[in-house]
Amino acid sequence: MLKIVRRLRIPLAVLLVAVAGLWLGNNSTLVNSGNEPLLLAHRGLAQTFDVSRVQADTCTAQVILPPEHPYLENTLDSMRAAFDAGADVVEFDVKLTRDGRLAVFHDAVLECRTDASGTVGEHTMDELRALDIGYGYTADGGVTYPFRGKGVGLMPDAPEVLDAFAGRELLIHLKNDNAADGEALAELLAERPHQQLTVYGEDTAVAAFHTALPGVRATSKAMMKNCLLRYESTGWTGHVPDACRNTQLHLPARYGRWLWGWPNRFANRMAEAGTRVILVADGGDYSAGFDTPETVNQIPENWPGGIWTNRIDVAAPLIS
Repeated sequence: MLKIVRRLRIPLAVLLVAVAGLWLGNNSTLVNSGNEPLLLAHRGLAQTFDVSRVQADTCTAQVILPPEHPYLENTLDSMRAAFDAGADVVEFDVKLTRDGRLAVFHDAVLECRTDASGTVGEHTMDELRALDIGYGYTADGGVTYPFRGKGVGLMPDAPEVLDAFAGRELLIHLKNDNAADGEALAELLAERPHQQLTVYGEDTAVAAFHTALPGVRATSKAMMKNCLLRYESTGWTGHVPDACRNTQLHLPARYGRWLWGWPNRFANRMAEAGTRVILVADGGDYSAGFDTPETVNQIPENWPGGIWTNRIDVAAPLIS
């Protein structure tokens, strides 16, 4: 028996050293970048809603919380307010119009929050600009409409946003899963090589964009999945696969917990590979924000990546 114990002693010691090395190499306790998190304002300064009530076909304008500010998402005013409130990056949505322009609008159909029907692709940009984009907002089930009549003419196109914030960083969301949308955005951005931009969105649209303009940082669910599956197989060594380089990851914390080095060591590894990690709040899909003091308290200590918020006016003072 003693001989067996002696024989096992060395392999056991080697195993313990290996486990300790694995733990130390992927532990975040002592990791601190010394930098404040990057603050990303989703759709500018937006009206918020209860994420738990939202299904795939829910009109979010009809389930907003009682308004606490006067801004409507995806407008120049809301984006300006977001930067003024402390945003480092502002996100906005684009869709191709009938006349080949990129309108800044989120929804699949117009009737959710405007006074028109159909899709962006069925209208010209001039027609869209004439709509009231505050028409459908209600916080009390349709008893009152606090923004009705206040959103006429506020839908911009992508060039207007790019011109208005030429010196600021922007995140552009390709909402339609069409190659034509991605190609149109690539053509537009090719004329602006020095603007600070990242593009994300649906797989087909982003793939078309990335093929046409590979020098601009871009990501999609397919690209993120490819990165993270590869990282799971090698990340324990500290290696960052090529699929994870020079891109952007939008991650709810509930998924991040399964990644080697999560949270801070993982974010730092990705940063060294040219990739930003944007933390999304749990409780929704990929657009749930850190919008309240309670959710801001859930951000990992010394988090060195980005923070996704729909209420930059609430989050920035708590994080800075």
